[in-house]
Formats: sequence, structure tokens, C-alpha cells
Amino acid sequence: MLELPESYTISGQIQELLTGKIISYVEVLHTPHKLAFLQGDVKSYRDLLEGQTVKGATYHGGLIEMDTEDCMIAFGDGAYPRYYEDKKKFPKKHQLAIYFDDETAVFVSIQMYGFIFVFPKGKCPEDHYISSAGKTDPLCNEFTFEYFRSLYPGNRKKLSAKAFLATEQRIPGLGNGVLQDILWNAGIDPRFDMREASETDFMALYTSVKKILKEMCEQGGRDTEKDLLGQTGKYITQLSKKTLFEPCIKCGHEIHKANFMGGTVYYCENCQKK
Repeated sequence: MLELPESYTISGQIQELLTGKIISYVEVLHTPHKLAFLQGDVKSYRDLLEGQTVKGATYHGGLIEMDTEDCMIAFGDGAYPRYYEDKKKFPKKHQLAIYFDDETAVFVSIQMYGFIFVFPKGKCPEDHYISSAGKTDPLCNEFTFEYFRSLYPGNRKKLSAKAFLATEQRIPGLGNGVLQDILWNAGIDPRFDMREASETDFMALYTSVKKILKEMCEQGGRDTEKDLLGQTGKYITQLSKKTLFEPCIKCGHEIHKANFMGGTVYYCENCQKK
């Protein structure tokens, strides 16, 4: 699933590789998909986009936004855009195809489920987009410890470490995937009750969020995900399906997994005591 390291990486690639290209043709839902959630007036996608020139791209948490003169296209969750220069390699199955006048194209083939937004620029009404775009980016200087600390509810509501970091869009783009290494680096178990957290624990979490996300972005995303060109990221995940039952690189104890909050969490019971 798209999380901040992948949206950061792919938006940068779109900016570099697609800026200036003219959209010649758009095809929607060539392959039907029950969990493809297309927002906006789907019937108008072609009218909105055909003839438009790509002007750039940005990211908002786990969302990728590609802009033309008049419109925005955003991708989220399992809606991964892939860029192809060779027509012989164009995929046969896809939920969105954007063809350019130089015979290259971007295809979106949704993994599990995904969101695609197409709206006139500045007029996207979707709550997820608005929330992601309006929150402080953890990669920027404004994401201070004071800001991070303010994200925890003042009434000391019961929240696990996973729920605190990865729910309610507190930190857009920080999901269950990147969460694993952040908590491992901080020495905190995903199931830890944050009501018991000290200020030292909050500082450890804050420092880890900044550090791990920065490393993931600088290295082109995680080794469990792919970029615009279909290449896996160079950040080596320490806790993921790739490392299950492998020794922890810090202590040598075996990496375990558990089902928690409707998903899988990975942990080292020796390093993540809290």
C-alpha cells in the first residue's frame, strides 16, 4: 500500500519524468475492479484530462498528486501508477490508463483496493485528500516534538502505540507498513498502552518517526514496495513479511508477528519491551 515513502518517491519521479508531457487519451476501468474507488465525475475524466499538459507532482501523506494546467489526479492506497516507455510492455489489465502524445503511458492497476481522484485543480472535496493536504508533513521542520506531542488526546484516551501513530490521519502517510520499523527503532511494542508512556517514550517515538521516514524516503521507499518504474525501494525493512522468523539485527532474537487491530504487526520481544 502507498505510504509516505512511496508517495514521496513516486511524486518525485513523476515530477522528473512526466512534466511537460501532453495527455492524448485516457481510458477508465478497462478492467473492472470491485474495489477501485474512483472519485469525481468518472464520465468526465476524458474531457478533463485529454489535451492537458502535466505540470508537476507532489505528495500529501500517502497520496500522490499529479497536476495538469487545470486538473489534479490523485492516487491512494493500492492505486500504484506505473510508467512505461515501451508499448510492447503495456499491461493488459488496468483500471486507469493515461496515454501521452510521445507514445509513453502511465497505467494504474489496483492492488487489493485503491482510490483515484480526478477533479478540477483546487476543487477536490474528498475528506481524505483535504485531511492529508492540511496536516503537517513529518519530513518538514514544522513537525516539531511539541506538534507531535499534541497529537495524543488530552484526555489520556486508551490508545495502543499502533493506534496512536497510524489511525485517524494524525500523521498522514504513516500506516501499518512503515509503522513496524518506527516502533522497533523506538523500542516500543505496537500493542503498548500509550497511557503508560513517559515523556521519554514520546521523545523516542518522535525521534524514530523523523529518522525512519527520512531514511525510507532518501532510499527510494521500502524494499517491500515498488516505485513509478516498478523498481523496489532500497530501504531494507527490519520488520516485515521478509524478516519474519529471522534474527533481529540488534539482538539476534527471532522476529515474531501477531494479529492486532485488524492487521499484522511484527515485533522483537527482546528489543520492544514497552
